[in-house]
Amino acid sequence: MIIRGTEGTVAGMTHSAHVDLAVIGSGSGNSLATPELEGWQIAVIEEGTFGGTCLNVGCIPTKMFVYPAGIADAARDGARLGVDATVDKVRWRDIRDRIFGRIDAISAGGREYRAHGAPNTSLYEAHAEFRDAHTLALSTGDEITADHIVIAAGSRPVIPDVVAHSGVPFHTSDTVMRLDDLPERVAILGGGYIAAEFAHVFSAFGAHVTVIARGAPLLRHLDHEVAELFTEQVADRWDLRLSNVVTAVSGDANGVRLELGDGSVVAADLLLVAAGRVPNSDRLNLAAAGVDVHPDGRIVVDTHQRTSVPHIWALGDVSSEHQLKHVANHELRVVAHNLAHPDDLVESDHRFVPSAVFTHPQLAGVGMTEELARAAGRRYVTAVQGYGSTAYGWAMEDTHSVCKLIADPETGQLLGAHLMGEDASILIQPLIQAMSFGLGVREMARGQYWIHPALTEVVENALLALEID
Repeated sequence: MIIRGTEGTVAGMTHSAHVDLAVIGSGSGNSLATPELEGWQIAVIEEGTFGGTCLNVGCIPTKMFVYPAGIADAARDGARLGVDATVDKVRWRDIRDRIFGRIDAISAGGREYRAHGAPNTSLYEAHAEFRDAHTLALSTGDEITADHIVIAAGSRPVIPDVVAHSGVPFHTSDTVMRLDDLPERVAILGGGYIAAEFAHVFSAFGAHVTVIARGAPLLRHLDHEVAELFTEQVADRWDLRLSNVVTAVSGDANGVRLELGDGSVVAADLLLVAAGRVPNSDRLNLAAAGVDVHPDGRIVVDTHQRTSVPHIWALGDVSSEHQLKHVANHELRVVAHNLAHPDDLVESDHRFVPSAVFTHPQLAGVGMTEELARAAGRRYVTAVQGYGSTAYGWAMEDTHSVCKLIADPETGQLLGAHLMGEDASILIQPLIQAMSFGLGVREMARGQYWIHPALTEVVENALLALEID
């Protein structure tokens, strides 16, 4: 435990303190100590690695693996464009050490600042649980009372019982990036974005990858047409065992054996469990504070990010249906404002939340899928434009990537956008902007220049292809 206050740092002793604000979690919650709260006494409580999921085991390190994986894929793919290249070697440890040499230093620097440099802030390295609506009991024996409490405790990987009870060694996204050596055979349990990103990384680096998922296609949260196209694209690179379940797991540190529901068997050197994430709300004794939760464990919040107890707030994975860093950062800005301005509350805006999957091919989406539009009874039109319909797409010889748009034909407003292909996470940004600011598809398509022959022309052409009244 580290406590920093006006009297300096005290370690290794029980302590009771009252603060203006207690924050559980050092991910996005760490940024709540804004200049507007200058003068507030703030406690930051963290039981794991300082900096949260995104910095340490999520968005940032995974993308730092994805980038060199893309280079390796590009080298192998060059022959069809007349460039013969090979990947001589992937130096896994060098890649790993470059990544965590940078990230670990950032985490350590953030911890050091909160522990010894931040004014009016105390860092408690402990697990916290509610004793009542204003009191937190820490695993160190300390107790904190607070006028306001923000729960930003994040989420953790889901471990299916068949794996958890097997006694067989396995990895999750929390641990797999710290491997000493690149495995030759990787079995990935799960069909979501974490599974898709790590399947790309390991296969690009030369491992044989088997993906086992309960449903089909992969990435079922996406627009179904795009998810189907993606699954078709990766089927020749990954061994897909879809609409399947693991019935038994055996093995040891030298390898694992997975028995599947269809009677087949998968052997691998490493098992990566990527079956989703669950909010850490169940570890906080929320009932003692009277904080309500959804059936799936997420903390119930209103549009201002307040829980059912007005002075207790929540943000990020612990309360949001969107397990995304940019959503958590948006919510922290809302909470920070509302703490400082209780008479001028602002609301979170979750109308158009985009997401991207940094696999190969890359995917990005925002707004309604076609399935959601149909289920909502909306009148809609769609347009699907291939990258290969543009000059830059010709240069890439891209015959599979697409931009799919969904719009209201009467109002001309975009309802959804879904891309699969090179730089999908970048190409989608003007579509997010159009939806956020109410720009119609015709105005967007013809109200600005589109650089020729840039890849953005696929977005322009998709907008023009929408049959608006």
